[in-house]
Amino acid sequence: MTATPLRVGLIGYGLAGSVFHAPLIAATEGLALDTVVTSDPERQRQARAEFPDVTPVAGPQELFDRADGLDLVVIASPNRTHVPLATAALEAGLPVVVDKPVAGTAAEARALAALAEERGLLLSVFQNRRWDNDFLTLRKLLQDGELGDAWRFESRFERWRPQPKGGWRESGDPAEIGGLLYDLGSHVVDQALVLFGPATEVYAETDVRRPGAETDDDTFIALTHANGVRSHLHVSATTAQLGPRFRVLGSRAGYVKYGLDPQEAALREGDRPGTTADWGTEDESLWGRVGSGQSPVTGGGTPVPTLPGDYPAYYAAVARALAGAGPNPVTALEAAAALDVLEAARRSARDKVTVTL
Repeated sequence: MTATPLRVGLIGYGLAGSVFHAPLIAATEGLALDTVVTSDPERQRQARAEFPDVTPVAGPQELFDRADGLDLVVIASPNRTHVPLATAALEAGLPVVVDKPVAGTAAEARALAALAEERGLLLSVFQNRRWDNDFLTLRKLLQDGELGDAWRFESRFERWRPQPKGGWRESGDPAEIGGLLYDLGSHVVDQALVLFGPATEVYAETDVRRPGAETDDDTFIALTHANGVRSHLHVSATTAQLGPRFRVLGSRAGYVKYGLDPQEAALREGDRPGTTADWGTEDESLWGRVGSGQSPVTGGGTPVPTLPGDYPAYYAAVARALAGAGPNPVTALEAAAALDVLEAARRSARDKVTVTL
């Protein structure tokens, strides 16, 4: 007999909710998208069109009033709402997934983690880029010893967007928790900590480059990890010539990889996991290369097949965790450690100092 799917309520149906969370939830065995919270009538129509069985409601309280009919709440609303909505969900007795960043401070993230533990509920953070194709490939190269001892990790999440788009993500109001440091920075810092462990020192530079921009749009973070690895992390909306997504230098070889994982673009275009056999794969021309001592003009090294990206693995892991069959894929305490770094980076850039953690 097939088990009844767990019923999921999704708060927010903007970019994060409609492009990432809803399609991935719907594609996950054992989960069923039940309720979508959005006050926008057009977004309500959009949710019904794509997921005919979903019930749109206008506000979070309508969802919490139906808490007995739900098994999980996913929070994909603006950053400023993450902490109050996650608190309300946990207090209503519901497990929670929160989009990154889970909070504006590490202290808030740890308080949420303590509340979840007190209530005996799952609290997970959506760090989908742990399942990017290039990250999965790099992680395997490191585990297999292909690069030797890692010495330096360079990670770039760069875009060319010379005109600000506006909206809360680019607001200068600190309450909005906007800017690239907390947006793309949440991804690159989390990846660095997963690969190389805790950071002991943080140095950062943040700039507001574009006319009319209100918050950081060109940011650099340097980490010294406890194991001696140095991570150089770049996030930018002002990059007219994109650098490699990853350049990793080790005692035996280096790995260089250009291009972004294809899953976000596929989701934006309406493609869905499970409907194609080649989900998350990329063309051979985009494979990274592993080698040593190569010409700076011609490059070189050996092409390494990029493993398929696998965003669906996150919600599959959440479903297993809720069933008591596996661990939480991304804990709030892990997210708090990344927020320690982001807070230190903000202080470093403001005070022009290196911050010791």
